[in-house]
Formats: sequence, C-alpha cells, structure tokens
Amino acid sequence: MQRFKSFVLLLAVTALSPLVLAVDDPAQERHERMEKVGDAAGPLGAMLKGELEFDAATAMSNWATMQSAIDGIGELFPEGSYVEGEKRAAQAVWDNRADFNQKMADFSASLEAAIEAHPQDLETYKPIAMDVFGNCKGCHEEYRTPGD
Repeated sequence: MQRFKSFVLLLAVTALSPLVLAVDDPAQERHERMEKVGDAAGPLGAMLKGELEFDAATAMSNWATMQSAIDGIGELFPEGSYVEGEKRAAQAVWDNRADFNQKMADFSASLEAAIEAHPQDLETYKPIAMDVFGNCKGCHEEYRTPGD
C-alpha cells in the first residue's frame, strides 16, 4: 500500500511540474503553447489549400489541440513578463492588453465553433477554417513579432 501511495504522489508531482515551471517562466510556456498551435494549424491549412486530403478526425483533433493550448494563455502574459528580443510576443501585447485579450477570446470562440460544427466534408470545413485562421491572423498582425 505504501508503494502505491508513493507512486500516486510521484505521478501528482510529475503532472504538476509543468504548471510550476509555467509560473517561473511564462515566456517559455507561452512560446511552447503557441508552437503547439502552429504545429496543429499546419495540417488544417494544408487541407484548406487542397495540399492534404480533408479528414474530419484530423480537423477535430487539431482544433482541440489548438483550443487546449490557448486555454488560459492570457495568464502567461503577466505585466513585466515581456522579454526584450522575445521570439514571438511583441511589446504590443502589454501596450494594448484589452485588444489582445479580445483577439484571443475571438480566436478561442472560433475554435469552439469549429469543434461544435464538426464538419464532415471539405465544403463545410472551408468557411469554418477560414474563420479560425482569420482570427489567428488578426492577432499575429499586431501582437506577434516577425520571425522564422
């Protein structure tokens, strides 16, 4: 029984470690989360462009990944956490916080709508994906630094 309790405690500590690290380094955590968003967006964009055959399961999975990655991400932009020369987040995030928060909320809402719509064919998928990518781009234009 003692081994089981130790194992459960070890699992809990391991599971919570990323949360503790996020508090210590919000710039790194937000970067990692946005990398997940970008990785998930790749196949979605390829399907939209016809470079990849439409697959409803992939769309749903990738939208869910994106939604999970941005859930609560605003907390990872606390005042004073801008890092000069940061790879992605522009100083404008902190300068125009209310607008940034609204754009993130719009992006989240478009992802929720996409998941709820659960498109089963390319024609249904296209306008939904365009809305998601439009909201994604809307934030990038002002709040993301140019980069690789």
